[in-house]
Amino acid sequence: MPASTTDNRSLVEAFLGDGRFLISLTGMALLGSGVFAIFQSLGGQLLPHDVHALGMDAATLSQHTTPNLVRFMFHDRVAFGGTLIAIGLAYWWLAEFALGGGATWAWWTLAFSGACGFASFLAYLGYGYLDTWHGIATLLLLPVYVAGMWRSSRLVSTLNLRSLLTASYQASSGAESAGRKLLLLCAVGLLGAGLAILVVGMTFVFVPQDVAFIGIQPGKLHTLSPALVPVLAHDRAGFGGGLFSLGVILAMIMRHAPISRNLVEIVSAMGVCGFAAALGVHFAIGYTDFLHLSPAYAGFVLFAVGTALLARSAFSSALRQRTAAG
Repeated sequence: MPASTTDNRSLVEAFLGDGRFLISLTGMALLGSGVFAIFQSLGGQLLPHDVHALGMDAATLSQHTTPNLVRFMFHDRVAFGGTLIAIGLAYWWLAEFALGGGATWAWWTLAFSGACGFASFLAYLGYGYLDTWHGIATLLLLPVYVAGMWRSSRLVSTLNLRSLLTASYQASSGAESAGRKLLLLCAVGLLGAGLAILVVGMTFVFVPQDVAFIGIQPGKLHTLSPALVPVLAHDRAGFGGGLFSLGVILAMIMRHAPISRNLVEIVSAMGVCGFAAALGVHFAIGYTDFLHLSPAYAGFVLFAVGTALLARSAFSSALRQRTAAG
């Protein structure tokens, strides 16, 4: 019998592996956070540190202001939750499929989106409210993400940014090319919307449609509780940062990922989770101002048509392969 080979790796090295597990773990943590944000909001309860900062719970806040103010607060959190779920799914897919194949663009996608996402936490400096739970979660998750990125850099042959200038795919059909362009346009919309919402959250917090829905001028909110507007601003800025990060991911995937069944499935899952949360919560709380939602409507149309074209191309490609093999 051949002599057995001794595995002298340390436990830490075995746990770190090639980094893909840690990136997937980051994605699952983001997904879990998104699910928590949605279900906690659906329960109609504020988080303990929010109650402490405001000096009142959701029911008391509703009594002293308007029910729409509390609904408005929760609608940002549900939308943010959907965005986190979409990002978490994308991180898992990038680690499992793209990085597993040694794709340089996938590593940079994770690097760019992660930098944007984690850096958006610093937006609290603009509105002065430090969400302790968010801060602790960021401090715990950041080392996992950084370790995963460090280890996974060995999976790619080069980290040269010039490689991103050229598309990494060859469109197999006109449907695929059109689908990618529509989804790229959707990604640009996410980037613009995310940046705008982030800036709004760090500055004047509300747009006119928000004030009309809430039914109270921002100045009166300050007199009720000094922390109220900063808490609302925190939710807005977090959602904006998440949207921007998601736009980076979608743009890079559409620019570089080859057509496949799992590509269509992950893009579909990301879009459904993101748009279902962002649009669905508006209808659930009655905030249906058309002007306010028109960018989301446009983005959903681009997403739906683009994904349908990608699916058509992927199905046709798979059918041709089976025919040739038969």
